Amino acid sequence: MPVQYRISGDTATAIATSIESGIRDGRLASGATVPPVRALASTLRVSPSTVAAAYRVLTTRGLLQSHGRRGTRVRARPPLPTRRALAIPAHARDLANGRPNPALLPDLGPALARIDPTQRSYGENANLPALLTAATRQLARDGIPSDALAVTGGALDGIERALQAHLRPGDRIAIEDPGYPGVVDLVAALGLVAEPMEMDDAGVLPAALARAIARRAAGCILTPRAQNPTGAAFDAARAAALRKVLRPHPEFFVLEDDHAGPVAGTPAFSVCEPTRHRWVVVRSVSKSLGPDLRLAILTGDATTIARVEGRQLVGTGWVSHILQRLVAALWADRATTAIVERAAATYAARRRGLVDALARRGVTATGRSGLNVWVPVPEELPVVQALLDAGYAVNGGERYRLASGPAIRITITTLAADEVEPLADAVAASLAPPRQRTLSP
Repeated sequence: MPVQYRISGDTATAIATSIESGIRDGRLASGATVPPVRALASTLRVSPSTVAAAYRVLTTRGLLQSHGRRGTRVRARPPLPTRRALAIPAHARDLANGRPNPALLPDLGPALARIDPTQRSYGENANLPALLTAATRQLARDGIPSDALAVTGGALDGIERALQAHLRPGDRIAIEDPGYPGVVDLVAALGLVAEPMEMDDAGVLPAALARAIARRAAGCILTPRAQNPTGAAFDAARAAALRKVLRPHPEFFVLEDDHAGPVAGTPAFSVCEPTRHRWVVVRSVSKSLGPDLRLAILTGDATTIARVEGRQLVGTGWVSHILQRLVAALWADRATTAIVERAAATYAARRRGLVDALARRGVTATGRSGLNVWVPVPEELPVVQALLDAGYAVNGGERYRLASGPAIRITITTLAADEVEPLADAVAASLAPPRQRTLSP
């Protein structure tokens, strides 16, 4: 139903500002339908073109989304500070958060005690040579070129800067479906048009990528492993098939989001090659070293990396050298390496344990890599509610999907071995058809 919030204004700018204020204040909730263009124009006594212009601005900025005949609605996650963390009932086990397990992250204390606390100032090198050297070694082990490197404030910061280096509002960008909501939201906020690509357990389907290129997408965002939410990961065959699709189109921009890096639990297979004109691989430390360490390494073609760094210089300038020294110290520490390897093995065992337990109950699930298991379901809300009643909080798949089918996402990072079988029982029970009541003769 249309919202009851009173939108005001007599210009497109004023109307857009009024709607934005309503969203920011929580009076226009996510999913709320705004009035049809002609109806609002009549109420405000302005021309329909004025209202349409306001809606167009808000759509470009990622606040509104058109659903055709179903109307125009507030996006599920508009780029405004309106979001609230999902309240997990006290009785429920939180398997919805998507976070790494704090017990499998390195202790920052010893590394902080070792690093040089000297303050750096303006005009110095933006990036720490020791960090770049360590990143180069890591990338070389995975066969990824690293002739040009940049340091950004986390994966999404790097993705945003890389997209802005080449794409403009209105350009089409091919993204995974289902995919990470942060990427979907960012694409909308940048005014880009999302072109969904179908996936299977090995990542984006080559035919889906070819179709996106044929539809004049300017680039794509791929997750080579630990894909959120499905856990999909490239294997050698899939990476080769995608490279074959991409080779005739060297100007097509390819961005790989390797956000989980060494804790993904599978090897790194990249589709990026030095012969590509425009490409970037983003590797974050948040899943392996800790979410509060807002740092990512970007490697890519020289032009893209130069544009990212150039834009950074006229904005934030650089990523904190203290943070860079901390990450470099952690990477150089054998104890950190052991913790990261243990985290990767633990997450892999928990994923396999849950996927196998579900399979024994006739429930299909995916989770080749990363922190989550993805379970297709007939309907999301009844399953999410049934699991909550059973004591498990999981995420419904709607926020991850563009055109793909319903599912739920279960985070396995803190899932103990003795919880797997009861959880699998609960999932299977939530999918069982309701029992037919027998009438007495």
